[in-house]
Amino acid sequence: MPQNRAFPELPDSPAWQALARHRDALAGTRTLDLFAADPGRFDALALTLDTDEGPFLLDPSKNRMTAETFDLLCALADEVNLAGAIQAMFAGVAINETENRAAFHVALRHLSGKPLPSGGVDVMPEVRKVLDKITGFVSAVRGGVWLGATGRAVTDVVNIGIGGSDLGPAMVVEALGPYGREGLSAHFVSNVDATHMMRVLKRLDPETTLFIVTSKTFTTQETLRNARTAREWLVKALGEAAVAKHFVAVSTNAAEVAKFGIDTVNMFGFWDWVGGRYSLWSAVGLSIALAVGMDTFVGLLKGGFAMDEHFRSAPFADNLPVALALVGIWNGTILGAPCHAVLPYDQSLARFPAFLQQLEMESNGKGVTLAGLPVPTATAPVLFGEPGTNGQHSFYQMLHQGTLPVPADFVVVARSHHEVADHQPMLLANALAQTEALMRGRTAAEAEAEMRAKGMDAAKAKALAPHRAFPGDRPSTTILIPRLTPETLGMLIALYEHKVYVQSVIWGINAFDQWGVELGKTLASAILPELTSDAPPEGHDGSTAALIDLVRALRGEESAGA
Repeated sequence: MPQNRAFPELPDSPAWQALARHRDALAGTRTLDLFAADPGRFDALALTLDTDEGPFLLDPSKNRMTAETFDLLCALADEVNLAGAIQAMFAGVAINETENRAAFHVALRHLSGKPLPSGGVDVMPEVRKVLDKITGFVSAVRGGVWLGATGRAVTDVVNIGIGGSDLGPAMVVEALGPYGREGLSAHFVSNVDATHMMRVLKRLDPETTLFIVTSKTFTTQETLRNARTAREWLVKALGEAAVAKHFVAVSTNAAEVAKFGIDTVNMFGFWDWVGGRYSLWSAVGLSIALAVGMDTFVGLLKGGFAMDEHFRSAPFADNLPVALALVGIWNGTILGAPCHAVLPYDQSLARFPAFLQQLEMESNGKGVTLAGLPVPTATAPVLFGEPGTNGQHSFYQMLHQGTLPVPADFVVVARSHHEVADHQPMLLANALAQTEALMRGRTAAEAEAEMRAKGMDAAKAKALAPHRAFPGDRPSTTILIPRLTPETLGMLIALYEHKVYVQSVIWGINAFDQWGVELGKTLASAILPELTSDAPPEGHDGSTAALIDLVRALRGEESAGA
């Protein structure tokens, strides 16, 4: 096996048992008390990585943990040979063991100019070849050289994909909106619900629209259904010959791409060692490069590369991805928190939580170890989030006063691309206040005293005090970014990618397969023809069979009334 998995199951390992004892010893300690006891706590626990814009900072000090906690967590990382696992990733070893593949997305942003071999073959010449092809195509489209069938330049790009072929590019394009260009808009269609496609097409002119069909195998059912609908829309307006000038593909299946009508000269390839949720750095990022420009896309790669170099070389005690992962192990696996919130205080990062939902839960939502045995601990938590300050007026109530403690990452951007009046200071004040409030809390006595000080009578204040008290000691980690640029966004994404890998190594699971999505897709293929058949559905449970019958009846009535 590529990694040293000869270590005890977590609950039986010496490092795990030491952490369990440490957890029990800290049980009566509040994080606020730790700050009172150690005025230098922030300086001791915060980690930084320099950027051109200023320090990229990770502050875990508002978690109920100490320097000893980190030492014990690093001992756990040593026990599972995390250093060897990191080395294996960057060596192109087949760490995706169930599919016998490397997980080599780091090669896509490897900008040192040095070779990066996998299986004894340097992959960088092919990576650079595809990047050069993307560069030429982006230049042609953005420069008005690539023209549609009627001789008009492209004004709208539609990426048709799903999962990693949609979430990553869509998130990045929104995040880097200030780097876009007037007169060229990007759109993303992923849901097979026709509403998604129709709402996009309604706003477009077929003469100036370019479609990117993003599917590695060019057989993904939902993506191809959407692509065919877009094709029918284009052909109806411009004729069959227009397809080759208005469609390109990101795929590895040249035969199917050609069958669709796309000139394979305009097919951009990638490799089986690029997992979908790690693919925005590859040709899957073509929509990003078109929307924000090639220089901006390369800036994104530079940021990812900077975090890669830090991750592979920094000691665990100074390593941002390792620290973020270990905080998650502490809060989730050891303290038992089943959920995790990611709260970006920048509207440009609105899609970041959705992107992380796939990255984290599809990667580490596993119940079986690499040895094929049940995982003896909790793995990926349920992840959710929403940009601040909007989230403060929805689920933050539960974060502050609910019965379920939810660790949170606050992603805070110091300087905005839109410094208008005092918007940014207000946003930043809210972000920092929330992290302090979650930790500090407020006792019933404090709440009662505050109400009395404002003139409320004693009986009413006493009755309301329990409702206005906050337990506090709710853990949070702050990621402070100086400014959201292509480089710092690339660093942020790579930070979480590596966090996921570190946690998978500790849990002993494979972060790079996703067999859990297969069964539902297989059953959907069987149900689809049954929805248009008169024959009784067979081989289903009673609920599914009854629902198939009811859906057929309802759709039959609709068709009859049409």
